[in-house]
Amino acid sequence: MAQLALVVALVVLAAMATHTTDLLVVIVALVIMVMLHEFGHFATAKWSHMKVTEYFLGFGPRLWSVRKGETEYGIKAIPAGGYVKIVGMSNVEEVDPADEPRTYREQPFHNRLLVAVAGSAMHAVMAFVLIWGLLVFMGAPASNVVAIVGFSPLAHGSDPARAAGLRVGDVVERVDGKKITSQDQLSKAVSDRAGQAVTIVVKRGGHLRTLVVTPQATTGSSATSAPRKSSTSSSSTLSSSTSKVPSSKEASGENARIGVEIGGPVERSGPLVALGRSTVDLGRTIGASVTALGQVFSPNGISSYLHDLTNPAAANQAARSGKRIQSIYGAVRTATQGARAGAGDLVAVLVAINVFVGMLNLLPMLPLDGGHVAVAVYERIRSRRGRRYHADVTKLTPVAYAFVLFLGFIVVSSLYLDITHPVANPFQ
Repeated sequence: MAQLALVVALVVLAAMATHTTDLLVVIVALVIMVMLHEFGHFATAKWSHMKVTEYFLGFGPRLWSVRKGETEYGIKAIPAGGYVKIVGMSNVEEVDPADEPRTYREQPFHNRLLVAVAGSAMHAVMAFVLIWGLLVFMGAPASNVVAIVGFSPLAHGSDPARAAGLRVGDVVERVDGKKITSQDQLSKAVSDRAGQAVTIVVKRGGHLRTLVVTPQATTGSSATSAPRKSSTSSSSTLSSSTSKVPSSKEASGENARIGVEIGGPVERSGPLVALGRSTVDLGRTIGASVTALGQVFSPNGISSYLHDLTNPAAANQAARSGKRIQSIYGAVRTATQGARAGAGDLVAVLVAINVFVGMLNLLPMLPLDGGHVAVAVYERIRSRRGRRYHADVTKLTPVAYAFVLFLGFIVVSSLYLDITHPVANPFQ
């Protein structure tokens, strides 16, 4: 134990000396995430009276371990994940006859199902807690309020927004008499008004103020964005579901803009209110992850991915858009960028990672948790009163091997893309 503490202390000191503490924070967060996933399996297996012999971080040679009762806890040399060894996970595993009554395969359907889904359930719990903590302790942008959060002077130093008297913190209420409740509404309201006076009503210090601003023509894009405070939307990566965290937009359009960055003012929620908001946000993130998984594994998604692998121009375009599968290396890189941008941005990325990993693990293919769920459900359907049916998993071995090879290809190829064509920093 003393040697392990010494190694941890040396790693922390090295991170501080090399200014990589953000990376260390992300790695520690991912390790905790992995081990809590495994703890879900561990705790439910113990509760179901199954025999659990190992609970380890990493794979390969043992670096440190301790045995308590019938279970060995420890750390192994290759930090590529974690695992819990439950006796008798399939009909092909040889088990001491004395342990057979406590094997996974001999337990009732509801216990096997509970153990199989517990890992993904832990990811949902972690995501919920992270969202709740974000809302209560750091706050999140209000979705229906548009506020000025910064300025972006236009060409030749022109600054129509500040010239009109707009200030950071102003909440936009109306533009030319029209109620403004979204960033897109403000962008569209000024996009075609180049050189024309626009009346903007803002709330400042609890009072309404009426200002007149003149949008100026621009040859730039219809809208630009720059990260501000985070929330919890997501899109696909290999090991996470991360997206450009909802960001402020500069009020602009095809022809004109006024040179401001806009976003919802950050508001904290009370602990009880945050419970409801966290549930809604988690549901939306799960829905986005399901959609992302469907896109990734669809024929069109796989075809586009292969095109990225063989076409550097397509790979660069996908990297700029951020809509591409990422390896664990890419996910760590994005999370580290989030940590450097702010605690809220890191939390949003970790929420997305948790949800995506949890959903990925529920795919009905061995050796994923979803594969064990599928086997348990199939056995339940085939069983009859007084006669328990045991599936022969050897028949699934070819399919499982093919799936593992496919995942291996995705892991290696996505790592190649993340090194040669890294995804653009979504927090800039």
